[in-house]
Amino acid sequence: MPSGWVARVPSRDDVAALIALTEAEQVAAKGSSSVDPDLVESNVAGTGSWTKHQAVVTDADNTILGWVSVHDRAGGRTMLEVIVAVEGISDEEADALAAALYAWVEDAGRVFAAGRELPGTQLDASAYAADERQRRWLAAAGYRQTRTWLQMSRPVSAAEAEEGALPGPREGVTIRRVAKHDNGLPVAADLQTVHRMLEESFADHFNSYRESFPEFLTRLREDPGHRWDHWWIAEVEVDGEVVPGGAVVSSILKPDASGAEGSYVDYIGVHRTARGRGVAKALLHSVIQDAAERGRNRVGLEVDDDSPTGADGLYLSMGWVTAYKTESWHRDITAEDDPAEPAAANPTETTP
Repeated sequence: MPSGWVARVPSRDDVAALIALTEAEQVAAKGSSSVDPDLVESNVAGTGSWTKHQAVVTDADNTILGWVSVHDRAGGRTMLEVIVAVEGISDEEADALAAALYAWVEDAGRVFAAGRELPGTQLDASAYAADERQRRWLAAAGYRQTRTWLQMSRPVSAAEAEEGALPGPREGVTIRRVAKHDNGLPVAADLQTVHRMLEESFADHFNSYRESFPEFLTRLREDPGHRWDHWWIAEVEVDGEVVPGGAVVSSILKPDASGAEGSYVDYIGVHRTARGRGVAKALLHSVIQDAAERGRNRVGLEVDDDSPTGADGLYLSMGWVTAYKTESWHRDITAEDDPAEPAAANPTETTP
């Protein structure tokens, strides 16, 4: 890379520049930006940074031209994000920088795998479907495009907060929030039930993998929009016994151009023993009604465009529309005999 460019660990002082870098990338890729400044800060200098290795690349004027983040999400799964400036850099420089950052990701992934005593890991990247630049870099780095995701949104009206405005659950189905102790903290058994429902519900879905309960909780709590009262459990009657049949975890979306917040469905799962009983609709109606009661104007979610469950059809029938599409890109790597030390994957200031 050009003389004077250096790689270093990002600091809190970089947050404003990283927000601007991410906003510019999103506008170029999908025509608009939905960057959450609190999430950027969390990822750089808050709870979101604790399970990540990161680096930024700056030019001779200390302008940030690239940002890479690698997340040790679970055994055998390494999530990553690579962002390269869309202005102030030539196409040739951008290509070279992207190649260097994806090589750094590979080294960090091997460190994670070695730390977990695994033979390798899957590198899991996301790209906007319309971002030809990022897609080209991923292909050049050896990734394969594996899935397309619909990023959907549904408007919420104030009237939906009124009793009876939305259909209630079917007979034998009950929706309730995760219970809390009198100090406001959630009951552990309910959190464990949500985790189990989601793990077992997605066991037969695309690229399913095991995420431990502590990893699951830690990751969701890293989101500044996380709230315990945005978790619901569905209970169903089976052979005269009431058992968990599904769960949904949602969070707060930052205000849009109108100034109104939204809700986001992070995860919704229906256990196979409860399918066909309207559990998914009942859980979604709970999120919609809650959003309306809080004065929010929308509920967002992500759905697998290739899902055999036909979930996208359910969402369309309930008023969701696709705002844009993203893609999953994967690469499987094996650990080297002598992997890099962790310090090499979380660099001090060096010349690339």
